[in-house]
Amino acid sequence: MKIVDELYELYRHKLTGDEEDIDMLTFAFLEEMSREDLLKLIQDLNNQELYDLMGLYIIESLKGKFASEDFRRPQRSSNIHHRNIH
Repeated sequence: MKIVDELYELYRHKLTGDEEDIDMLTFAFLEEMSREDLLKLIQDLNNQELYDLMGLYIIESLKGKFASEDFRRPQRSSNIHHRNIH
């Protein structure tokens, strides 16, 4: 994706590249973009870039849903496991 290359070139000597820096740079970039700007970037993606983008979005969204479900799911009693052993 062209914007990733551009951001990398602009900030590669200014940031360490750790996860915190990347998050900060990403959110700062997105904060400055309008919906129309983002849609234009998406329109300029080739098929593989679009699939990669959607794939990452779906993967991360599903991870979040499954992670939040684990907190809501009642814990199974250990007695249930012992009964199934016999």
